[in-house]
Amino acid sequence: MKKFHNVARLIKNKRIEHPKGYSQTQLSKTLGYKNGQFISNVERGLCSIPLKGLNKFTQTLNISIGELKYAMLKDYEETLDSYLREHDEDSST
Repeated sequence: MKKFHNVARLIKNKRIEHPKGYSQTQLSKTLGYKNGQFISNVERGLCSIPLKGLNKFTQTLNISIGELKYAMLKDYEETLDSYLREHDEDSST
């Protein structure tokens, strides 16, 4: 299963701490999405940010590229570890 909790935590914290105090719906609309459900899904770790939307997220929420990159790489590493553990367990039975 893909892991997205590092990006989820980063986006939620940046949204809440932002001087504009965006609601999920406000942030979604600012980013060009129809409703707050997308941001809710991101913040609950159900999905990540689409690659084509990375720049808009960093600019809107004042996220440094390094912060976002670190969170995404951490999620990817945890996803790989999870898949590799599952594969290792399957091959050992």
